[in-house]
Amino acid sequence: MTEVEEPQPRGTNPPRRWTGLLRVFATVALLAIVGYIGGMATTNLWPITAETDNFRARVQLAASPFQSSTVHAPTVFGDIDLHFAGPLPAPGIEVRLQVKEEITDLFTRGRVDVTELTPKDGELRAAMDSGLRELALKFVGGVLLTQAGIVMLYLLGRARPPWRHPVIAIGTATALAVSVPSLAAVSTYRTTNFAAYEATSLLGTVRSNSGMFTDIQGQAQRATPYVQNLLALSDALQNEFVPAETAAAPGARFLLISDLHGMNYYPLVKQIVEDEQITAVIDTGDMLNFGRVAEGEMAGMFSAIEDLGVPYVFVRGNHDARSPNDEALLQRLAEIPNVMLLEPTAGEYVEADIDGVRLTGLNDWRHFAEVNDDFGAQQRDAADRFAEATQGWPLPDILVSHQPYALSPLASDGVKLNGHMHSPLLDGNRIQIGTFTGGGLVNHFQVPETTGEDEETAGELVGQPYAFDILTFGTDCSVQSLTRYTYRNLVSGQPQYDNVAVINGNRIADPAEEGRTCGPDLGVSTQPIVPVADD
Repeated sequence: MTEVEEPQPRGTNPPRRWTGLLRVFATVALLAIVGYIGGMATTNLWPITAETDNFRARVQLAASPFQSSTVHAPTVFGDIDLHFAGPLPAPGIEVRLQVKEEITDLFTRGRVDVTELTPKDGELRAAMDSGLRELALKFVGGVLLTQAGIVMLYLLGRARPPWRHPVIAIGTATALAVSVPSLAAVSTYRTTNFAAYEATSLLGTVRSNSGMFTDIQGQAQRATPYVQNLLALSDALQNEFVPAETAAAPGARFLLISDLHGMNYYPLVKQIVEDEQITAVIDTGDMLNFGRVAEGEMAGMFSAIEDLGVPYVFVRGNHDARSPNDEALLQRLAEIPNVMLLEPTAGEYVEADIDGVRLTGLNDWRHFAEVNDDFGAQQRDAADRFAEATQGWPLPDILVSHQPYALSPLASDGVKLNGHMHSPLLDGNRIQIGTFTGGGLVNHFQVPETTGEDEETAGELVGQPYAFDILTFGTDCSVQSLTRYTYRNLVSGQPQYDNVAVINGNRIADPAEEGRTCGPDLGVSTQPIVPVADD
């Protein structure tokens, strides 16, 4: 008797059509990934070469996903990273720079002026455009070869294999493997999407129109012109990628410092002011260490501030007083002609106008060695008092306070500045400034908590990395750029420059309102802030 196959209940298994579609999608995705890997491998096994008159570079796609949307150029003297923020994560690009052999030979004979080796206008761009086109072709070729290999493997050993569906699947996968990364690269690697330029080690000491590190650069030139040549290339790369509006003539340039903790580093401040054409210095507090004005007097800090020759904007930090009502430092600073106090006494606030850029801020009314169960609540109370006192007043372009907690509930039309944490940070439009002196001399000495081997490190110079920033506003009063520096070992007399990063201003703050103008012709002024009553 013939058995009758019972029908399967509806819903027991998924319909064959959907199972087939899922299998097709998975196959196409897998083939696309394999093709992409093949293209990446091709550019890594056989990188392309881009050349200028004096330089040669091997260019390949970066295999690591952590280098997406980044042009990475490693050298023995430091790394150059150009970060882009496009709509899609693009494959990273790795560039290995070399000086041509004939140029190195001329260096040894002393016949070449280093300044003549800087790439000419358009030369670097032309070489990179040509190189990137060749790199794209090599990537596409790698994808096609990989997919051709898959086709050959599929056909191997089959007498009359079905061809229609496999060809469609492989063709679709090839198109995806080529078009998705190509679209991401084309839409990401644009000047308008530039996010930040970063250089490390020795290369981190050079950036466009900067004379601050001329001594380091001069030492490199005396040691070997080869090093100087690489520095010139670093400068040229930044000039090529930093947008024109970031490098344009600024409306105002502010040097941002914090947490000096009793150390007179003002000779260095003055050198930066002169070399970088700084409009004004902004200090977010903790000028002293133990809250005693005598610290600053003995160190010569106050006379050095007056000698800077530019406005010095200040808010008090928690190390700048010995009690809640101690305003001795504020009173001493008020005697210095170029000092501008944003809260000269408790509850009275001032707006400073420097070349058209508006600045306001509030003091930290904690004091040295104060113990408090909730510092955050204390700072929020200070912010509430500031908000009430400035009600109806135009929002500032720069809002300054010592601690970040005081800035959280307050608004700014541009950026917020704070110190206190001894480490640089960028959080939206809040710029946290690192310590200019590594936390002061007291913080540089490590005291062991245990006995034994740790006793050998007693008195060792440690501290935190030194840091400062340069904040630039354009002539339209918008944030143009933020340049961040960190360095070490200044106390020991052997400064080592760790890092310089240039961040595009449009990644930090929104453009200023239309119709505003900033620039040196507008001068410097202050006015007390008076609450504006609601109508």
